Amino acid sequence: MKNKRIIGIDVARALAIIGMIVVNFKIAFGANGNEIVEAFAKLFEGKAAATFVVLAGIGMAFMTNSAVKNNDKIKINKSRINLAKRALFFFIVGLLYTPIWLADILHFYGIYMLITACFIHSNRKIILGAGLLLILVYPLLMLLFSYDAGWNFTTFVYSDFWSFSGFFRNLFFNGFHPVVPWCAFMLLGLWFGKQDLSNEKFLKRSLIISSSIFTAMLVISKGLIYFISGGNSELAIELAQVLGTSPMPPLPIYMISASAFAIFIISLCVLVSQKFKNNKLIVALNKTGQLALTFYVAHVIIGMGVIEAISPEKMGQYSIEFSMIYAFSFSLLCIVFANIWTKYKSIGPLEWMMRKISK
Repeated sequence: MKNKRIIGIDVARALAIIGMIVVNFKIAFGANGNEIVEAFAKLFEGKAAATFVVLAGIGMAFMTNSAVKNNDKIKINKSRINLAKRALFFFIVGLLYTPIWLADILHFYGIYMLITACFIHSNRKIILGAGLLLILVYPLLMLLFSYDAGWNFTTFVYSDFWSFSGFFRNLFFNGFHPVVPWCAFMLLGLWFGKQDLSNEKFLKRSLIISSSIFTAMLVISKGLIYFISGGNSELAIELAQVLGTSPMPPLPIYMISASAFAIFIISLCVLVSQKFKNNKLIVALNKTGQLALTFYVAHVIIGMGVIEAISPEKMGQYSIEFSMIYAFSFSLLCIVFANIWTKYKSIGPLEWMMRKISK
């Protein structure tokens, strides 16, 4: 595969960021109101963030494919060092605003990156196997440890987050995006990024396989809940926590369905962007995806910060309609900003800072 930027990857990255903005604004501002709007917003839960992480793994593959193909050990080691620096950057940036946004993904992301960097020179089967192992190990961890430890799921406050044991537990086991099993998404991205993403036949096959797996997981999930609950609605709700596709806890059905969804969206974006690379919407989303890190941080610091500054007592009490309108309005502003910014600069502010630090 040629070592050039693939437009569809940045388009997918833009869509993932918009999806994360929708989910996070719903959590921060409120989700009560029209059931149809609420159901629409719920479609993004766990899927947008998973796609974001898979895309990061693809980016790591693009950074290292040339060195790995040529078995250039000096460049491979240099790449690992650069990735470690980036991982530290993500970890620190994420922790800096965790006190105001516990659902941050960046500090988790940093740890995923450190682990995934160890596999950049590995066989594709080993990479997939490592990801699958993380997914299968997680249910065993839930048998050994209490998933509820530290949590108040009514207020979504984690009581001992800043203690050593609480922080470690949250990071690796029961946080919003725990390293086990969420690192599997980045490993999947590394595996996918080692494929020939300029090959239309491969991408179409990926579309078919990923959509089939996603559909199968939904059918299996709904079927198991229905048959085991026997029509008992209360039991069905309890079973949905284990057999459903919710990201908390991140059990196998969720992990596999979200992985399939991510591959489907990314494959679709690459295919569509190849055919319509000069389309105005594709061009706009391409530029937006190039500033994904900047927009992720901005949606917390600016997007949430503005509303909290205006009316802090109403946080979490807004309607789902307000949350969605504000999410899409903020996303539109991001798209406009990206298209203006990239006329003068090639990368975003935080992207520039990360590259400077990781040189």
